[in-house]
Amino acid sequence: MRILVVSQYFWPENFKINDLCLGLKERGHTVTVLTGIPNYPKGKFYDNYSFWKSNDEEWNGIKIYRSKLFSRGNNGIRLMLNYGSFVLFGALKSLFIKEKFDKIFVFEPSPVTVGLPAMFVARKMKIPYYFWVQDLWPESLSAAGGINNKTILSFFDKITRSIYKSAEKVLVQSEGFIEYIVKQGIPREKIIYYPNSTESFYKPVAVSEVHQQKMPKDGLKVLFAGNLGEAQSLDTLVDAAKILKDKQIHVNWILLGDGRQKEHLVSEIKRKGLEENFHLLGSYPSEEMPLFFGCVDALVVSLKKNDIFALTIPSKLQSYMACGKPIIASLEGEGAKIVEESKSGFVSPPDDADGLAENIIKLYNSDDDQRAEMSQNGLKYFNEQFEREFLLDKLIEILKQ
Repeated sequence: MRILVVSQYFWPENFKINDLCLGLKERGHTVTVLTGIPNYPKGKFYDNYSFWKSNDEEWNGIKIYRSKLFSRGNNGIRLMLNYGSFVLFGALKSLFIKEKFDKIFVFEPSPVTVGLPAMFVARKMKIPYYFWVQDLWPESLSAAGGINNKTILSFFDKITRSIYKSAEKVLVQSEGFIEYIVKQGIPREKIIYYPNSTESFYKPVAVSEVHQQKMPKDGLKVLFAGNLGEAQSLDTLVDAAKILKDKQIHVNWILLGDGRQKEHLVSEIKRKGLEENFHLLGSYPSEEMPLFFGCVDALVVSLKKNDIFALTIPSKLQSYMACGKPIIASLEGEGAKIVEESKSGFVSPPDDADGLAENIIKLYNSDDDQRAEMSQNGLKYFNEQFEREFLLDKLIEILKQ
């Protein structure tokens, strides 16, 4: 098949769609990507990219057409401009794509408006598009973006329904999304559960001496990797760390990543006198994540309390499980269910610092055999439900139908 992937984010930005495109290409399909200028998560264009020049390029045999867009910046207005500019410039960029395609595949974390240039291309080329939902809209606007204006939410609800309605199939990363989308007027038979997998380099690895040197020498080590944003309820981590410190339980919190809440996080850590407990190591390539994971005792995943987040499977959960480490989850709903079903770690409700601290104490008091059992349980569950090759087979079958 000749597949055009439409995604506002793509390499060198770190998103699951990168590996999915590589997987499709490995299977002999021709993959072309329509995307924007990389600027996530820091909000400014990556080095060697510019609004004023052509940024088209090739990566591992995949042709990348880069639309102009305005960078995300660090406030809500800039973010809305970023979303809107990709719709406009993405549609215009598609006019210069002369190749012929069989199918269009759309990757939608946020914003849902990535579907609009895809609709335009699909109608122009008279081919179907398949829409892979990572975030539910318009609810994500209020849950993660803090927007509660009813007029704005109604506007984006109409756009979302139109995008879903025009798609050949709507794929969802969590079974919890299905009922919500059905209530938006989309027939159930049009919706397919298609979860995230993770890159093949996410696997159990031996301790790396180079990465071990970046870690604190003693104490329990728990690691959080990914976006440092409002949705991740980072204050809950800080509050739990304070509880543990007051109980004189030595826990080191290693954070990998960047995001809009980083400054606030640093401020809270300092305000509560936790500078010795938190180690913000910055951002690293995805390929290095398993090397860091191999140096710690457990991996942390958290989301703030929200009905929509309860329906979501955090994409980092698959990567954590694939690496065979105990998981500490501050979640409810679909993500919590997976950790509980797999018996891969401990779960506490979102925004519950006391519960999170209690679970870390459980981990602290567990022996090597108990931790190894949780690790193996998570890896087994991953291989049965989320393994990369299995899910690539499923996607290709969906597109062929």
